[in-house]
Amino acid sequence: MKLLSLVGLSALLWLTGCATVGPKTDASLDAPAARTDTAAKPGATTTPHTAVYPRGSLQPITAAEASSRGVAQLKPPVDLWERIRRGFAMPNLESDLVSDREQWYATRPDYIQRMTERSSKYLFHVVEELERRGMPTELALLPYIESAFNPQAVSSAKAAGMWQFMPATGNYFELKQNLFRDDRRDVLASTRAALDYLQKLYGMFGDWQLALAAYNWGEGSVSRAIARNQKLGLGISYSELNMPAETRLYVPKLQAVKNIIANPDMFRTELPLIENHPYFQTVDLSHDIDVALAAKLADIRLEDFKALNPSSHRPVILAAGTPQILLPWDNANIFTRNLEAYKQGQYASWTAWTAPSTMSVSAAAQQVGMSEYDLRSVNNIPPRMLIKAGSALIVPRSAAMQDVSGKVADTAYLSLAPEIVNRKTSVKASKRDTVASIAKRYGVTASNVADWNDIKTSTALKAGQQVVLFLPVRLSAPKQRSSSTAQVVKSSQAKKVVKTPRKR
Repeated sequence: MKLLSLVGLSALLWLTGCATVGPKTDASLDAPAARTDTAAKPGATTTPHTAVYPRGSLQPITAAEASSRGVAQLKPPVDLWERIRRGFAMPNLESDLVSDREQWYATRPDYIQRMTERSSKYLFHVVEELERRGMPTELALLPYIESAFNPQAVSSAKAAGMWQFMPATGNYFELKQNLFRDDRRDVLASTRAALDYLQKLYGMFGDWQLALAAYNWGEGSVSRAIARNQKLGLGISYSELNMPAETRLYVPKLQAVKNIIANPDMFRTELPLIENHPYFQTVDLSHDIDVALAAKLADIRLEDFKALNPSSHRPVILAAGTPQILLPWDNANIFTRNLEAYKQGQYASWTAWTAPSTMSVSAAAQQVGMSEYDLRSVNNIPPRMLIKAGSALIVPRSAAMQDVSGKVADTAYLSLAPEIVNRKTSVKASKRDTVASIAKRYGVTASNVADWNDIKTSTALKAGQQVVLFLPVRLSAPKQRSSSTAQVVKSSQAKKVVKTPRKR
């Protein structure tokens, strides 16, 4: 019996020694596994833990060793909040700013409730991606700070999506932005890009708080702030750098949300239940399809479909550019069955049409068989604008048309120009006319009148003298080619005199 007891105790100690794959501690952030070469490859992933197998004879684990090692939990998280708490790995920030933000959030329970309920569609995916990369799960809370987890959010500086990417940064991380979609709003693409960026920043600064400051303020700004402090012999931690007020509050906001999630009872906050289960799954598309039809076939509300597929900002989804859509877990199979059974005609009632030349909206409407009002409405074209050559427009699709090509789906754009042009005309000067009086009468400047007529502003005009003017006119719908040689040029080219027929 004594021998069996010793064998059992030895086996138990061996298993305890191997069970060291628990959540990362703050100290583990300095381990090489956490510092990937993201500056060279922003998309590089890391494996958070490596299995350690004992070599040689087994030795009992001392009490000190046992207390310093993490132990894998056998019980799965009860919900996603618990899973996030287990993955906290960033150093805590303690400051008056954190306390101030805790108070701000805690006194707004309705805001916290709306924000956390909105996140329930996306949070599982974000946590999965963080764990797959071996990154701290606090970062799953960052969209609360950036956008309140609203994928349609747009800042005054034109940052968009729940991760708030600026257009240029989005392009750098391969988030396409064109007429049909904006991947800065896409749940999968924007999360991938945000985590790539955060890994890159952590690789640059080796500190998550500085990486977060760079995410908000820009890596160049943080690098310069660090260089200034180093030159002055000052510290270079997040709290010691001179930053704008927004960046100074950025990490305290995240820390405040982290503290509330860690202990909601302390802040008298009730978190909605978010199950530790995927909310959505991807479904492949093989045809262009109307957004409204896709929602109908999935048997979900249109607003719920748009919440999962926020990158599509037109009434049609182009399969060549967006080959997958996201649907609630239980509705994905419903969509697939209904799509296979759909026999009521074409899947898409809209398509793309490319303007062959610069033209007015009314001229384009005539060519595509729409009213000018409808064409403006569907394509968000403001009044008094021309459609420039090469622009793509959303127009009705006939049954004989093919799906939109990949090139158009990926590069389509709408470029507009002011509809006002200047037309060359001549007027006769009266007896008392001057350059200044004619300019005032026709709403132009005296210097322009002088330039157009190769005279000085002080030149005396004779009665009946022909004075050349370039006056703005509204471009009308195209007519039959006229024999008129009246000059039509853009206002920026008003000084050039080129005899050409009026544009169609």
